[in-house]
Amino acid sequence: MQPGKSPATSLFGKASRCLHEAGIALQSGASTQRRKLMSSDFVDYVNELLAPLGSVRSKRMFGGVGIYINDYFCALIADDCLYFKGDDDNEAEFAASKCPPFTYEKDGIVHAMRYYRAPDEAMDNPMEMARWTRLGLAAAMRKAVAPKPKSKKTPTGASPKSRPTRLG
Repeated sequence: MQPGKSPATSLFGKASRCLHEAGIALQSGASTQRRKLMSSDFVDYVNELLAPLGSVRSKRMFGGVGIYINDYFCALIADDCLYFKGDDDNEAEFAASKCPPFTYEKDGIVHAMRYYRAPDEAMDNPMEMARWTRLGLAAAMRKAVAPKPKSKKTPTGASPKSRPTRLG
């Protein structure tokens, strides 16, 4: 291990490539176990990389991992790729750095979400990672303080909680 490098950094070296972009096809059986181990290591690596920005917590969800910093949901990990939350204020920076959005397929349709892959250079550079993490964290904080949409009214105009109940 090189001086000044953490075990996670040494483990991943250039951890910036996603498994699917590196051309690694994982099958069932032993390869599935290998992928689970790699994903756990990658999550640990990301948690360590983001730790200087606050209290980092990761939570498995929907086949991926949600990343919270100071209880703000600001990033996700899918297929061993880190994606940061985007919004109207920061999407131009992600686009300028050619960061692709997180996509998933449902019913044969590809959907893009407002989460953008961390740039490759940020995966091995804590200062660069801090910059991108702050963008995602700021988007999460803006969303948290944004006014919530009003609840829909029932056809009679009463809210569902205050609707009168018929007795007898």
